Amino acid sequence: MTFVETSKLNLLRRAWLTAFIAALLCLAATALAVAETKSLKGVALIIGQSNYLHIAALPNPANDARDMAKMLTDLGFDARSVTDRDATKLKRDLERFTEDADGADVAFIYYSGHGIEAGGENYLVPVDADVPSLKDAGTSLVPISAVMEALKKTVPVTIMLLDACRTNPFPADAMVRRSPTASASPIGAGGLEPVRGAKALGNAPAADASLGTVVGFAAEPGRPALDGAAGENSPYASALLRHLAAMKGTEFGSVMRMVTEEVYLDTKAKQRPWVNESLRRLLYFGVAPAEPTGDDGLITGERRQLLLTISDLPDPKRAQVELASLQEGVPLDALYGVLKALGTEKIPEDPSDLQKMLDAQAERLKKMMSERAALRTDDPEIKRLIASADKAIGQGAIVTARKFLDDAVGRVEQTDDAVDEAEDLVKQKRLADAAIYARRADASGLVFDYRSAAGDYAKAFSLAEKWDDKLRWNYKNQQAEALNAYGYATGDLDALQHSIEAYRTILNFIPNGEQNRDWAITRNNMAVVLQTIGERETETARLEEAARIFRDSLVVFEREKDDLNWAAAQNNLANVLLKIGERESDPKRLNEAVVAMRATLEKRPRDKVPLDWAASQNNLGLALYALSEREAAGEHLTQAEAAYRLALEEYTREKAPVEWAMVENNLGNTLVSLGIQLNDKAKINEAANAFRAALEVRTRETFPVSWATSRLNLGNALSGVARFDMGTGALEEAAAAYDDALTVFTRQRFPMDWASAQNNLGSIYQTLGQRTRDAAKLEQSASAFQAARQVYVRRKFPLDWAMSHYNLGNTLQLLGGVTDKLEHYGEAIAAYRDALREYKRETNPRQWALTQAGLGSALHWLSMSNADPKTLLESIAARRAALDVLTVDAAPVDWANAQNGIGMSLLNLGNLERTDKYLGDAEVAFTATLKVFTRESLPMQWAFAQNNLGDVSWNRASYGGGKAEYQKAIEFFENAKQGFTEAGYTIPIPLTDQKIDLVKKQMAKK
Repeated sequence: MTFVETSKLNLLRRAWLTAFIAALLCLAATALAVAETKSLKGVALIIGQSNYLHIAALPNPANDARDMAKMLTDLGFDARSVTDRDATKLKRDLERFTEDADGADVAFIYYSGHGIEAGGENYLVPVDADVPSLKDAGTSLVPISAVMEALKKTVPVTIMLLDACRTNPFPADAMVRRSPTASASPIGAGGLEPVRGAKALGNAPAADASLGTVVGFAAEPGRPALDGAAGENSPYASALLRHLAAMKGTEFGSVMRMVTEEVYLDTKAKQRPWVNESLRRLLYFGVAPAEPTGDDGLITGERRQLLLTISDLPDPKRAQVELASLQEGVPLDALYGVLKALGTEKIPEDPSDLQKMLDAQAERLKKMMSERAALRTDDPEIKRLIASADKAIGQGAIVTARKFLDDAVGRVEQTDDAVDEAEDLVKQKRLADAAIYARRADASGLVFDYRSAAGDYAKAFSLAEKWDDKLRWNYKNQQAEALNAYGYATGDLDALQHSIEAYRTILNFIPNGEQNRDWAITRNNMAVVLQTIGERETETARLEEAARIFRDSLVVFEREKDDLNWAAAQNNLANVLLKIGERESDPKRLNEAVVAMRATLEKRPRDKVPLDWAASQNNLGLALYALSEREAAGEHLTQAEAAYRLALEEYTREKAPVEWAMVENNLGNTLVSLGIQLNDKAKINEAANAFRAALEVRTRETFPVSWATSRLNLGNALSGVARFDMGTGALEEAAAAYDDALTVFTRQRFPMDWASAQNNLGSIYQTLGQRTRDAAKLEQSASAFQAARQVYVRRKFPLDWAMSHYNLGNTLQLLGGVTDKLEHYGEAIAAYRDALREYKRETNPRQWALTQAGLGSALHWLSMSNADPKTLLESIAARRAALDVLTVDAAPVDWANAQNGIGMSLLNLGNLERTDKYLGDAEVAFTATLKVFTRESLPMQWAFAQNNLGDVSWNRASYGGGKAEYQKAIEFFENAKQGFTEAGYTIPIPLTDQKIDLVKKQMAKK
């Protein structure tokens, strides 16, 4: 545990069936005129390339192709889907498609897979492509321009959508030649470029029957695109699947704009598709699959209008919205939805005004998201409406969210008379109803209906006033803020005065008139309203009163050392002094305003916002890191690493040492996990260095808890380093680090941290005992895991409880091997099975698979003690189950270990049954491990694999395989000896020499 901190083949050629697509084509110049409707033939080819043989595989294209084929079929196309095509098959598919498109009106190609650009040409990458393919790209890859030209001559309208803008899968310095004798060109750094076959048609000859082409890219030219989470669709495919159904009444170009902005929002502005369109006419499709209905239908309808609105926004406004979303930590979709609710014609042109509006609305969104837990109700209809409202806000459908909340309030009012049965029930009902009113008020604020918001907050206050002091304060404060916003926006002085009255009500909540921090914050906010009124009056009395209140607030914030609020009050004081000074001939007040602004800058330096941004990056890294622990592959770890590194660009040791050390600590945890998962020693060493660097700031004297945290995490890194070093130095250093951490993390003061350190210490003793065959170390390991279980009880910490059982099972299994005591294997099996009571494949796939592998290993060794073939078969089944999750790509070392275990069980099963029928499968399993256990990277594991392959050949020879098998066995055993020597692990060498002597003697008798 680590510590993190917050701040199928058909030989018959298939003829294309004619599909009829009801479409409307009208001249672009007369788009408003009534046009003739006719039936058009549409054909589609969908290509999904996932299982690349020599370059990085892609998990999602096969999913994308399957789903796109169904959707296009539903749209009326005659759609054919192919997957994992090599160069020959892919070219044949495209040639056949071009032939069969003859006579059709629309040809539609969707490609999902790798694609590259070089020398101005875009290429589709077949699944058999490798680096040598680049020397003759015209033959080994598929140039897109040729496909476009051929279709242009065959069919009036060609649509090609390329979800192929993924990162270059070839080496960065690789060069591409169109033919072996052509000049070489580098591969584009990211993504594809505009397709040469998609040219403007303004000067096309009249005889050209083509109505044009549409080429859609998953990302902008030269930019890579995301593949999406494994097992799902790519962002581009997801957007197409969601919005192509809108073509029933929406022009195709508008639909593609929806797709573009959907991807943009879904990827949080990291990816934006691009379309090269040269249609001479507007294109509509009239047959569409069923649209969403009910709540989802309302949300989808408003979202589509939102996407079209976003597509019309200029880049500078987009940039402001993106920045506000990032800085405030609110969904990009929702902020854009706020702008749509306002109306594009009312969006402020001045960037500072737009920023102010975005900041205010982002704050409302944050509050709504943070208060979701308060919405407790047992009314299923209200629950549905609230859930739909939350979904609508997340999708940017703000007006629709308001409708759902209107309905929820209506439901509340229908049931209002049924809450007087008992005091406790009344309280629960009133607080739940208050939360609904407050929720609608939040939504009203998002659509700038501050007056309605104020009324709902007042209602929420009246419901909560008697029951909850914190909520009554909160609702009355929100009422005051909404009244101020309404008065500021409309000039309604009565609303502003009511806002002041609301703040004065809040001041009465403070006991004994104490001038504390809450008193200062409330008066500061009241002074902002006074300033707003004062700016609209001819006299300066209210402005002077506001200035006095700001100064009073500064005294409290300074005393409380509340720098953030001090800076806000100082900024407000500067503003009111400026307003007064503008009305006076004497520049005194203006000078005071300047001094006040400079004082504000001392607490709000230029790097204030970047540091806030860095804090957000750090926290993003923590969330990604936690998710990865529940995954099979942990694909989010690299994103977490990137987030931490971005934070460190602002959190430098010189500028913010404490924050820098915190992020170094968190980065180290991610690097350890990545290094272990990817078998990357360099990353684990980098992690250890990160922890050591953090400890230079986090000294025990100054930051004892942080020091203990980083010492514990350093132990984790050293434990990872020990995987690559057969000595005990790193392990002993790790044990010392854990012992240090335990001097701070006592069970009484830090029970969870204490248990985590005990667990990790148990892992170190486990590895030490394994390498030294020291039963005492293994007993220490078991004791540490059992100690951790004193805190990790199943009812409170089910996953930690399961982890301790899994770890204990590993230790007991090793102890059985060292002591030759059969009971330890049985105890290990019981521990693994206990772990599997909580580890489920559906929710904890990686932990479940590792436990299955451990169970298989313990069953194997138990079978060796009792010579039970049934137990061996159970072992093989458990390990094969583990391989469903532990793939060679996602978890190479664990995959190889499971393969090795299967081979050993098969080998021993053959010995027990006195048959050679399992030798072939055993050999396959041992050979598979060599994909991971290479001599260079893991010499000890490579040596064991060579030894096991030697056993296979020796057994085969004993069953009549002949002299050649004996020779192979000797070669494998000699290789094993060399590997053990290179790894510095000499214990197995004498036994290997004995095997070689026995083989030679048996061979001499033949």
